Amino acid sequence: MKKIKYLKCINCGKEFQQQKGLYICDECNNNLEVIYDYDFIKKKISKEKLKKNNKFDIWRYEPLLPIQDLSNIPPVHIGGSPLYSFPNLAKEFGVKNLYFKDDGKNPSASFKDRAGAIALVNALENKEKVICGASTGNAASSMACLTATKNIKTIIFVPKTAPIAKIAQLLIFGAIVIMVKGTYDDAFDLSIEASKEFGWYNRNTGYNPFTREGKKTCSLEIAEQLNWEVPDKVFVPIGDGNIISGIWKGWKDLYGIGFIKKLPQLVGCQAKFSNAVKKAFDSDGKIRAVSGKTIADSISVSVPRDGQAAVKALKESKGFAIEVSDKEILDSIKEVARKTSIFGEPAGVTSYAAFKKAVSLKKVSEKDNIVLLITGNGLKDINSAMKCVGQPFLIDPNLKALKGLIKKISIDK
Repeated sequence: MKKIKYLKCINCGKEFQQQKGLYICDECNNNLEVIYDYDFIKKKISKEKLKKNNKFDIWRYEPLLPIQDLSNIPPVHIGGSPLYSFPNLAKEFGVKNLYFKDDGKNPSASFKDRAGAIALVNALENKEKVICGASTGNAASSMACLTATKNIKTIIFVPKTAPIAKIAQLLIFGAIVIMVKGTYDDAFDLSIEASKEFGWYNRNTGYNPFTREGKKTCSLEIAEQLNWEVPDKVFVPIGDGNIISGIWKGWKDLYGIGFIKKLPQLVGCQAKFSNAVKKAFDSDGKIRAVSGKTIADSISVSVPRDGQAAVKALKESKGFAIEVSDKEILDSIKEVARKTSIFGEPAGVTSYAAFKKAVSLKKVSEKDNIVLLITGNGLKDINSAMKCVGQPFLIDPNLKALKGLIKKISIDK
């Protein structure tokens, strides 16, 4: 593929030519990064061409994606998610501009569709028959959604704690679902073993280098939606670390082809006990296992598989990391919904909880243009949503009962 120079290990720097079955570095077993020929790509894409392109999905950026053609793409609309501006909230928190990127609008209601789409096309281009992966739910339901109309079998490994709504999506779309008696990390390890044993294509983030290329499309969209003005800070939820490494890759690629003149600062947002990236960033940079326990299942990870790349993204962007409690996350579900009309799942609103903490810690400036990523829809985890709002009122079906209730809850006339 002319647009790709090579794949490079993010740890030891060894270079590899693109080939079927290549996932990680054979020297140090670390993750790979796709390195593009920017001079070649500059001839294929321009801001003027994008203005004339009326397809507002991830495929508008095809010259910057590791695919050969568009014949294998799924039929559903991926990407092109809205970027909302909230001037009143910006004023409330003392920043110049505050934007929310709502990726719950994707086909499977998750950011993960971006990565899954690129992995799927890569698998089909390589004539693969089976695609597998591990997930706490979102990446899995995304993969099942995207492969539903394609001639490829999908096998998904999930921990037994995965939310039922996400399991339902998997089964509805026709995936073979294997529930593992253990954690996400256990499911991940088993999926790798299975792909090696049976020759299946593996879609796992933090293992398959092309997933990062899908996730970077969010940055490409944000830049274009802001008329190529780069935000000062982008708040990104972190689980495996692949989203934030992808977000950083997108900004670097835009800088490499001359579309932008500066790079943003990234802020990694993690749950208190699923904070391996923050701990590594704040110390010696080495990823060490944590409990991973959090209500935000989509970012519940003991050992982030793309953690090294996540730490690297934070350091290169001169960013920082913030951890928040489960209570702060739950409170944010309700607060984001009532202040923005966006219903986010726990992992999705972790960016907002972290932003609020950053404001209290004076880590943001009144001159800052801020973007928060909302990575999944709240309907993915109704149980968590109900924990922060309680139960509805129950009365007899008559006016007397209604009047009694109104007096108790003080509804204004």
